[in-house]
This record gives sequence, C-alpha cells and structure tokens, in this order.
Amino acid sequence: MHRRQFLATSGLAGLSLLGGLSLGRQARAEPLALTIQNARYALEATPTEGMVSLSPDAPPPVLRLSRGQPFRAEVLNTLDAYTSMHWHGLRLPNVMDGVPYLTQVPLGQGDRYVYDFTPQDAGTFWYHPHCTTMEQMAKGLTGLLIVEDERDPRFDLDLPVNLRDWRLGEDSQFIDLYTARGAARNGTFGTLMTANWASEPVYDVPAGGLVRFRLAATDTTRVYRLQMPGAEGRVIALDGHPVIDPVLWPGPEAPLVLGCGQRVDLAIRAPGQEGAELVLQNDQPGGPRVLLRLRAVGADLRHDLGDLAPLAANPLPEPDLAQAEVLDFVFGWSPSDAPVNDGFCGSLGYTFWSINRVAWPGDASGTGPLAELRLGQTYILRLRNESPNDHPIHLHGMVFKPLRSNRREVSGNWVDTAMLLAEETMEVALVADNPGDWAFHCHVIEHQKTGLTAYLRVA
Repeated sequence: MHRRQFLATSGLAGLSLLGGLSLGRQARAEPLALTIQNARYALEATPTEGMVSLSPDAPPPVLRLSRGQPFRAEVLNTLDAYTSMHWHGLRLPNVMDGVPYLTQVPLGQGDRYVYDFTPQDAGTFWYHPHCTTMEQMAKGLTGLLIVEDERDPRFDLDLPVNLRDWRLGEDSQFIDLYTARGAARNGTFGTLMTANWASEPVYDVPAGGLVRFRLAATDTTRVYRLQMPGAEGRVIALDGHPVIDPVLWPGPEAPLVLGCGQRVDLAIRAPGQEGAELVLQNDQPGGPRVLLRLRAVGADLRHDLGDLAPLAANPLPEPDLAQAEVLDFVFGWSPSDAPVNDGFCGSLGYTFWSINRVAWPGDASGTGPLAELRLGQTYILRLRNESPNDHPIHLHGMVFKPLRSNRREVSGNWVDTAMLLAEETMEVALVADNPGDWAFHCHVIEHQKTGLTAYLRVA
C-alpha cells in the first residue's frame, strides 16, 4: 500500500464524527454514523448475548441510497477485535471496498473510517465486515443495502429480507461458530434459521397489491433452494441487476438456488382475499422448511403484474467475446499444509482450500495477485470446481455474465457471485473496467478463511 493511500485510509488524514444515524436516503453533507458494537437480542425466548450489530439491541438496519447520489458513512469500531466494512456487489473505487491490506488498514478498537462513494447501479446489495469476518458475520453483522432509482417501477410494498442462520445452544447462547469438519466440507450449518432475525415471521402485504420482495442470502454457510408455490410473480433481478434472460419461478419443480452472498428480487402479486397467505420455503433434507409467510390484508387492490414497467438497466460494460482472453481458475482442496497467518483479521487455523492449488495464507500482507488484468480488456474466467462441494465465488468491484457450464444451462444475467456446483466448470465473461486490487473468493466464509481466496489486479 502506498503511503498516500495509507494516510487516506488509516484515519491519519484527520476524521471527525459528524451527525447521527439515518437509515433513509442521504441528503446531508455530513457522513452517516455507523457504530460496530456488541449487541443483545432475543432471537428465541432468551436473549442472545455477545452479538454484533450497528445497534445494541436491534439488527443491522436496511440502508437506502440513491443511484448517482454521493453516499458517505463514517464507521466507528467499538469492538476489541479488528474490523472493516465491505459493500457487497457495489461497483465503487477500490479504496472504498473495505478489504484490509488490499484497500485499507483494518480498524482497531476506537478507529474510524469514512467510506465515500457514489453508487453507479440501482438494486439490492448488502454490507458486512471483511476482517474478523467469520466471528462478526456469524454473530450478526450482515445488513441489506438498497440503491434506489427514480426510474424504478412503483410497488405497493418494498420488502427486504435478510436470510441467515445462527449457531445457538439450548440456552440461546452461541456455541462454536464453526467446526474443522464443516470447514473442510460444505461449511458448518446453524441451528436456527431466520428471516430478518425472526423465526418464520409473518408479514402483512396489501391484498391484490404488487410487492417487491428482496431476498439476500447473508449466511456464512447455507445455500438456499427457495420455493414459493402458488404465488403469482416473476424474477426481476439477480445480484441487484435487472434480469435479461428469464429465470424460472422458484417452485417445487425448480427451486431457485441462492448461495452465500447472492440476492434475488421477486415481483409478487399478493392474494386478493384478505387473510390468504403465501409461503417462502427452503427445499432441504427432510422436506421444505418455512422461512416466512406473506399475509394479505385490506381490500383487494386488483393490481396487475402486467402493469409493471421493467427495471431500468444499470450502466454495465458489455463484454466483447470476439476479443476475450481466457483465464483459468481451479478451486479445490489445498495440496499441502500451507502456513497459517493469523494477522490482525484472524484465520480459522486451517488451510483446507486453495485457488490454482495455492492456499491463501491469511491476511494479504506480502502476497501477490492471482492474475493481472488489463484495464478495458474483456476476459472469460473459466471457473473449475474440482471438489465435491459447492462454492459461491464472489468477485469484488466488477460484475460478470455466465456463459456456459458443463453441468447445466445457465442464464446470461449479470451477477457478482457465481454459484459453482460440485465438480462444475463454468465460464463467465467480464470487462476489467475498474482499476485496483479486487478480492476474489468463496463466500462460504469457512472456505474463504481456510485458503479459498485471492485477488485480481486490474491496471
């Protein structure tokens, strides 16, 4: 990291705490004040201690921004562990990406950092720490971030939903957040599934109204296979970007697979009869599991999905496949016991996983890029999973289009996370349009923190 960049990101340039928390669109010059802190909340009958949030007694808020409007947030760390804040899926300047050692120094207790960027894209995104990641995410620090556009079609209700697990014992307190066995396989699953920090919540929706249903998988491990049988609706966005290729409705015959880090926006027409319910469920061993219910209330609005205008496209660079260069990346188990570097941001103490058969040693200090991409060049990334486990592969700072797979048909919709199935090879296309060092990793956090991560340099 250059000295100039270090001064700008370490707090030595002189920061001040101005203003307070605002969850809506930002219309002030002072930054939004976000405090990472310990929390206490009743996920079950007994409150769970030692959680991590932006409030002492509530989930992380949904942040709403406006496309093309500057956003500034000053993040204060009050924990006794290091942290940082990553804005997942947003295309922003590299120095604002929130990845320690690649884009900033980690925040120690009492440190502040001002994130200052203008969102280019409208859609559903999210935020989470990228230092001490496993512990802080598993204990609650994942929140939705919505970028709105004045061209968005008007819905009768906009409902964001944060899907995630918790690992709690019978006393509702945290148990081990991961196991070595889980980290070496599909990850360690939680004991309690929630939507917006609630178990099987019921949300009232206007009868006969149109609902924008924003679902984000912010869990450290779980891959969702979503179903919404009997609902009248359509998939309108993936990973924040409007759908180009149609996507099948998530029903029992074709569950919608949503890996860690991925998002989907559904346009739903609520039932016209008051009291009627729609159920979102997860297809899993033992049968479908209810995640939440939507209950129609009030008189039938008689609104029609056909009246909805399509979402406006985001300004994304179209790949030139005729001029594309191919880069190969292999994801699998680590071929050896690579050294573990705990650093400031922690590791899990194991090196189970690798990219191109090299395990990430821990913090980024002293490591080089996995590949160097030329600014403006189109690339096809050939992602080969040689393991029997799924890997949601996330690239920071840019988006890509899936082209083909050896296992299934894939839709050519813009995404920032590729759900790579066991022993699948998928090719995706992108334009390297954003200069900087961009993290590239599996979003099963146990995989990420045991070797399956690296970064790509665009210059």
